Amino acid sequence: MSDRYAVFGHPVAHSRSPEIHAEFARSTGQDIRYERILAPLDGFAAAVAAFRAAGGRGANVTLPFKHEACTLATELTMRASDAGAVNTLRFDGERVLGDNTDGAGLVRDLEVNLQRPLRMARVLMLGAGGAAAGVLLPLLEAGIASLHIANRSPGRARALAGRHAGRGPSVSGGGLDDSMHGTWDVVINATSASLSGEMPSLEGLGFGADALCYDMVYAPDRQALPGPFLQAAREKGARIAEGMGMLVEQAAESFTLWRGVRPDTRALLERMAPAWRGGR
Repeated sequence: MSDRYAVFGHPVAHSRSPEIHAEFARSTGQDIRYERILAPLDGFAAAVAAFRAAGGRGANVTLPFKHEACTLATELTMRASDAGAVNTLRFDGERVLGDNTDGAGLVRDLEVNLQRPLRMARVLMLGAGGAAAGVLLPLLEAGIASLHIANRSPGRARALAGRHAGRGPSVSGGGLDDSMHGTWDVVINATSASLSGEMPSLEGLGFGADALCYDMVYAPDRQALPGPFLQAAREKGARIAEGMGMLVEQAAESFTLWRGVRPDTRALLERMAPAWRGGR
């Protein structure tokens, strides 16, 4: 009988995780079955408990349950604890390990797939919500020179930066309009603005040599052209990429945690990512 895994969310029909993990299983020879589970907004814990009782071995967690998933874990990895959110659960008897693979997926996509080294890079993060918090620790551990968080509410950006002060690199926070000026090597949009066709202003931003502008949002309907934010960055001379690589790489991290074998992501990413990804 195949080992069972699932992704929990509300909504969840849009999730591409079953497609990704089916390919990972095929390429590594692992016998798993992976499904989508629509959990009630007030019934996430019960849905996970029922899945475990039916033999579930592990799960991915997407919005809006990533914070609640922390309370289900009997043990958290350091990156999950730092993020205050869990996107991966592994069930080992009574033990439930909670992990957050988003940041590791982002760093691997930047450094391996997009060939943008992070060591000593000047990084600008747009947004101070859960998406930003979930990737900060792996970014800091990648050896960046500095990180500035810019957010519509400056206080929230400063609070998130303050939580990571003293980790090595310089970490600061401020508003979207008054603190983004400077020259950056990597700009990461961790806001959800792209989903509605909006974009943070790029006025005042300068890009260093081989600079990369990265939108964590991926949209299947943007295979032909990037969204307005990335188009504007490309016009300023930056390389551009969306979050499909992060999605695939964070899934590979989860798969490795569950199965003890790391899948090769290259062929899958080449098939799923838009042709303009990584170019100017």
